[in-house]
Amino acid sequence: MAERPLPGLILAAGGGLRYGGPKALARTAAGEPWLHRAADALSAGGAQPVLAVLGASAEEARALLPGGVSAVVAQDWADGIGASLAAGLAALEADHEDAAAAVVTLVDLPGLPPAAVRRVAAGALSPSVLRQAVYEGRPGHPVLLGRAHWAPLRAALTGDAGARQYLVANGVTEVECGDLWPGEDVDRR
Repeated sequence: MAERPLPGLILAAGGGLRYGGPKALARTAAGEPWLHRAADALSAGGAQPVLAVLGASAEEARALLPGGVSAVVAQDWADGIGASLAAGLAALEADHEDAAAAVVTLVDLPGLPPAAVRRVAAGALSPSVLRQAVYEGRPGHPVLLGRAHWAPLRAALTGDAGARQYLVANGVTEVECGDLWPGEDVDRR
């Protein structure tokens, strides 16, 4: 039996108000787009295919996507991260019927190591799985969402609230990753 795919989803739609512009356009000091960093972390961590949810400056961001990464545009991205995640989950439901789960991360984690993706996804690819990286007990990314949660999570998402409330209410398994890196997102230049 063939192994089921594990799609990866990069949330990169926001306008980056605190950052001073869309983080989907951000680059490392060496000039590497954060979108590449996120896609590489997901791919090297075992996620394939990789999709990026874009919104603010979507066309400019699309030009920064590495080969093999598909774009999903969240038309209502300005409503917040909930709208972006909902758009990504809808795309996964429509185009990846054979996937039992998906791994989700944010574009503003340029230091995310593939080892954290592998650890969160390890041995848990069932439609009912819910796993989240934590860093010294602080919730973070990546998050592994079993397919059985995609539609109910989408229905629960509103505004700028992400999935945390849903994850807690549905018994998310926390996976400590603080030994791999600090797990900090980048909110300011």
